[in-house]
Amino acid sequence: MVTLIHTLADHSDDVNYCAFSSSCLATCSLDKTVRVYSLKDFSQLPYSPLKGHTYAVHCCCFSPSGHFLASCSTDGTSVVWDAGDGQMLAVLEQPSSSPVRVCRFSPDSTCLVSGAADGSVVLWNMQSLKLYRSGNVKDGSLVACAFAPSGNFFVTGSSCGDLTVWDDKMRCLCNEKAHDLGVTCCDISSQPVSGDEHTFTCFQMASCGQDNQIKLWLILFADSSGAELKYKCTLSGHSAPVLACAFSHDGQILVSGSVDKCVIVHEISTGNTLHTLSQHTRYVTTCAFAPCSPLLATGSMDKTVNIWQFDLKQASAGSAVENESKVAVEDWSEDDVSAWLCAQDLADFVGLFKMNNIDGKELLNLTKESLANELRIESLGLRNKILQKIESLRMDVRAVSVPVPDEFLCPITRELMKDPVIAADGYSYEREAMENWITNKRRSSPMTNLPLPSLLLTPNRTLKMAISRWLETQQK
Repeated sequence: MVTLIHTLADHSDDVNYCAFSSSCLATCSLDKTVRVYSLKDFSQLPYSPLKGHTYAVHCCCFSPSGHFLASCSTDGTSVVWDAGDGQMLAVLEQPSSSPVRVCRFSPDSTCLVSGAADGSVVLWNMQSLKLYRSGNVKDGSLVACAFAPSGNFFVTGSSCGDLTVWDDKMRCLCNEKAHDLGVTCCDISSQPVSGDEHTFTCFQMASCGQDNQIKLWLILFADSSGAELKYKCTLSGHSAPVLACAFSHDGQILVSGSVDKCVIVHEISTGNTLHTLSQHTRYVTTCAFAPCSPLLATGSMDKTVNIWQFDLKQASAGSAVENESKVAVEDWSEDDVSAWLCAQDLADFVGLFKMNNIDGKELLNLTKESLANELRIESLGLRNKILQKIESLRMDVRAVSVPVPDEFLCPITRELMKDPVIAADGYSYEREAMENWITNKRRSSPMTNLPLPSLLLTPNRTLKMAISRWLETQQK
């Protein structure tokens, strides 16, 4: 299920790009600004909008560490901002002064790639904020870029239709003609694929273009022999040029946006279309998944950004084989752990846990000593807080043997409700979550995005009793 929960309409011109961090959403526009919103209530942060570019802003991205926000513009610069207070940290001028169309941080946040209309691609050192390496694609403008999760290579796409694989020293590893009328976007799944040969690390990539097509590729990478780009298949559905594509963080879903004004949700394993979202009134230019919550953002030339609540597990269960709706904690990926940290108000530790490759099994084995000595968390209070959350998780692992019924989960937090209330839209929510929603001057339904006729919240005692009975059966 995909539900529209909010629409942002603060930009005064086309929305070109949107990007998530663990706690924020950034959007940029032809109106020369970057706007930053809190994921708690979708209100703008105090420092938003960011005004530093003199022409249209084409792209924006957060560093995986969450410390930096980068944006790039027709003015020939990439600007690095402090994601905490909005302070401008550096203005990185493209050597050719050509309009910069795309920017991306490396997975370890140490580098930033910027690509320009003249085909130049620059690798910036984020510690010194200086140019590290540079190169050029053969023909056309550089309009797309994606890093592999391993960080040792990245892919660029050009307006002449080429995909180029580069290593982290800016050496061109391979080049492939991908789209006849030009590449518009590309994305690499965060989940590696098992390759045919153990000597290769294999990643799945999607590219889209002016030829109305979305293509899936396998990138085979080996230190000894470079990289190889292998075509896998083409996904259908759009009737016009496809401008954006993005993988979900479990790699099972791909979302695309098009000149046909539609957003299509594709299931990777089957190639099936799961949903077609047609709420935008003009070209869909960008789409992005949040790393730590079930949110999808889509931006458009209609000057709006739509926020969707996205149930990835439900979506991917649409095939013939029924998937489990809840993955066992010990089988959690690093991204699942990141999502859990965010849900527990521990988003500040996402970067640290990812850096130390903490998956579900590692999470359950963390101790006071490992938090202090291995993760080097100095604050005793923070260590205790994390341990309390982990212990609660261990209890849940022991107590809950079957998935939580969806109707027991709050639509806002996606957590088991303790004090459910019925709102004027007829849906039930966790009281605290709905009160926070209303307190932050939200007067629309989180589920339908329609105005609430009343702000009255009525206790749902029947649902509360049902949840209590279900919990009792799980503890026997």
